[in-house]
Amino acid sequence: MYYQRLIEKIIDLKLKSSGALVVAGPKFCGKTTTCMRYQKSFVKLNTKQAIAMARMNPKAALNGDKPRLIDEWQKAPDIWNQVKDDLDFDYQFGKYILTGSSTPADKTEMFHSGAGRIVTLKMRPMSLWESKESKGTVSLSDLFDGGKHFPWDLNGDFTLDDVAFLICRGGWPISVLAPKDIALEITKNYYSGLFAFEDSENERFRNKKPEVLRMILRSYARNISTEAAVSTIISDIRQGNERTMDVKTYDEYMNALKDLYIIEDMDAWNPGIRSKTSIRSTPTRHFVDTSIACRSLGVSPEDLKKDLESFGLFFEDFAVRDLSVYANVLGGTVKHYRDNAGLECDAVVHLEDGRWGAIEIKLGGEDLVEGGASSLKLLRDKIVEKSDEKAPSFMLVLTAVGGAYQREDGVYVAPINLLKP
Repeated sequence: MYYQRLIEKIIDLKLKSSGALVVAGPKFCGKTTTCMRYQKSFVKLNTKQAIAMARMNPKAALNGDKPRLIDEWQKAPDIWNQVKDDLDFDYQFGKYILTGSSTPADKTEMFHSGAGRIVTLKMRPMSLWESKESKGTVSLSDLFDGGKHFPWDLNGDFTLDDVAFLICRGGWPISVLAPKDIALEITKNYYSGLFAFEDSENERFRNKKPEVLRMILRSYARNISTEAAVSTIISDIRQGNERTMDVKTYDEYMNALKDLYIIEDMDAWNPGIRSKTSIRSTPTRHFVDTSIACRSLGVSPEDLKKDLESFGLFFEDFAVRDLSVYANVLGGTVKHYRDNAGLECDAVVHLEDGRWGAIEIKLGGEDLVEGGASSLKLLRDKIVEKSDEKAPSFMLVLTAVGGAYQREDGVYVAPINLLKP
């Protein structure tokens, strides 16, 4: 069974407007399965023989009907140069699709940027809309257009039990398509094999110790959805594991985690406020999928429900995943806002045409919703008064559970299981 992915719309567009498309993302997020729907010939660099042959004669890997799909192309990085050279000689739209779950081991082997010929898309795990676990009655696109179709929905059949399960299971297609009683076990198996680098052809990964990578992930998970400084995370690693770690080692391992598309920090939004207020630029610590954070700490759905403060931080990460998928389809980005006056906003969705929406992410409940709405209105007033930005197209408190409605002050409230692009 195949569930349609939102990124397909972007793949269609890029294949019609560029010579080659690179689709990158974490292992098992569905890159190959989705891209196979567009190819007319393919080669998978998933065996030692295939990799060796592609390295000895990378040009031959390009032979075949077009679009030609080359899966895990980064295992033979010179393929990039061959694609670029071929497009210089005979440029056609949609000739190549390259997929990869890590960046190349040696980027110095890539002699050209590929600008104007090769474009890159990032693919994330499945959102709730893609996994058919969101009703989709609340549309981000509609909110940007004035919320004309915003529903009033009690949404009484979606509980914190459901949210906790979805967070721990993640958006991995192999888990999504599995029966609920074994889905969590499949995600556990995925995490267990995440750092099996013994036979990796990539020396940069092979030299990394899996226990150190997991150690860093545990600390990252303990600081999830916060602006924890690098020094704070390193200190947490030292205290929690009774071992030393210097900044250089940390940076090397963090680069590996980012190259594997596991960590996805969220940048700060800077609206250019005309005052002495300083916008903080520290990124918010996030994962490409919250289930990785859960597995790194051994957190179960029951554990989340016992600690609502941590549940809230994990839910924020979970919501950012879906918002990032949806914003990508709309040609937008997701960032966070925080200034030295203490005003913050969990997520700002900014579109290419300049429109933006402000979102506070809360578990739910009257008090949390009220606090989120108050913060959103303070942000709106500050931005309108002291920056060149227009007023937000919408203000939304995105909750884990509860109903969808618009408050008298204009702030929208909606649960994540009703959201779509």
